[in-house]
This record gives sequence, structure tokens and C-alpha cells, in this order.
Amino acid sequence: MTVEYHWLEGQYDRLPSLMADLVRRRVAVIATPGFTAGAQAAKVATTTIPIVFGVAEDPVKLGLVASLARPGGNATGVNIFNAEMAAKRLGLLHDLVPKAVRIAVLVNPAIAQISETMLRDIPQAASALGLQTQIFNVSTSREIEAAFANLVHKRADALFVAPDGFFASRHVQFAILAAHHRVPAAYPIREFVEAGGLMSYGTDIVDMFRQVGVYTGQILKGAKPADLPVLQSTKFEFVINLQTARALGLEVPPGLLTAADEVIE
Repeated sequence: MTVEYHWLEGQYDRLPSLMADLVRRRVAVIATPGFTAGAQAAKVATTTIPIVFGVAEDPVKLGLVASLARPGGNATGVNIFNAEMAAKRLGLLHDLVPKAVRIAVLVNPAIAQISETMLRDIPQAASALGLQTQIFNVSTSREIEAAFANLVHKRADALFVAPDGFFASRHVQFAILAAHHRVPAAYPIREFVEAGGLMSYGTDIVDMFRQVGVYTGQILKGAKPADLPVLQSTKFEFVINLQTARALGLEVPPGLLTAADEVIE
């Protein structure tokens, strides 16, 4: 068995040609963990090659499967609930930085499903907490830098980063810029916090990758995607970087320290 890895570096317009090439070469399985646009592009490209996905939205609404229990076609995988975690993550950021009122929200418009969900849900959740939001559309590394400069210029009190595969690949850049501009930020996955970010709350992404791998292995052994029910993530992580909190002059409430799955010293 040969495993090929393809990385788009945020250039999602390359997806149709990539999927067409994989279909032409008749690969055994296409795995798209944590990558909604990839799963949709694969589904459009083939109705026969098995697809194992990890998506943040409802795969039924995305048109990937007929139902969670009975996928019915050539795709199955894991629903990781990243979008649903957004309001909870914003609430934790508010608890950690209670004086913050103006929240900058970074979304990637190249991923329409997630950006639309964020644009709908985050302002509503922010309003319920008495917070104001400023939306910044970011799709490239250079735009990340520009967004930080802009949000500082507009005096945002804190930063909320939407879930996105490209953002995840730039977690070190985010941590460095947040530290440089002294901006407290909430992220969707722990990698940002391990790199020096303040806090994260979301699905255990490593567990999702493992589950996608298990299903991929079962399909290679002869299982049919239609017979493998879509899994729903049950592991979620709340991680706080205490060193970063101290550098920002934040006093972490004892209740948050107790609630955290991990506190990085």
C-alpha cells in the first residue's frame, strides 16, 4: 500500500484538478480528514471510489451521506462539531478575558460553509454576552499579518479564530503575531496553544484523524462506506497556556483552571 499526501496551502481552487487526477488514477480510497471542501470536491469527482471524511458540519446537510446511520453511498467518516463549538469557545474567552468587549473574528471566506456559520452564529453569541464583533476575512499568510495589524489599529480587545485547515497550518504564525501584538486569542485546536497561543476549545483532532484512519483501513480490507455509520466526535479539549496568560497580565480564574483538560505551564 502506498499513501500519498497532498497539501493545497490554502489554494482551494486546485481541488477539482487534484480530485480529477486521483479519480483518473483509480486510487483505492480518498481520505479528507478535517477538510470539508476536500470531502465535497471528492464527492463531486466520484461516485465509486470510497471517501473517508472528517467534517465540521452536518454531513447530511453537506450532501455527503444520506443519513448518519446509513450513509448509503461511497462516503463515510467523522463529524467533528467544530462549528458547534464556536459559541462555547467564545464564552470561555469571555470568562478568561472578562474586560474584553471588542472581539476580532478571523474567518477564511475560501471555506464557505464554515465562514457562513461563523458569520451567523458568532455575532449572535457575542450579543448575548454583551460583546461586539469585527469580522476579518483572511485566506493567505500575508493576509493574516495584515489582519493582526488592522485589528490592533481598530483596538480589538481579543481575537477569535474560526476553525480552518489553512489556519491550523499557520498556528505558529498566529501565536507569534498574537504575542507580538499582545492580543489574547481563542483557537479551535490545541496546536495553537502549544505554540504559545492563549487558549483553545474544540474537538480532539488527533482522535478524529485516528478514526478516519481506522475507517480507511477497514475499507482497504473490503468494507463498504455505505455500511459504516458516520461517527460523531465525543472527545473535546479545553487547553490554557498559563505562561501566555501571565505574559498578557491575565489572572486565570480557578474555575477555568479546574475545567481545563490541560494547563500548559
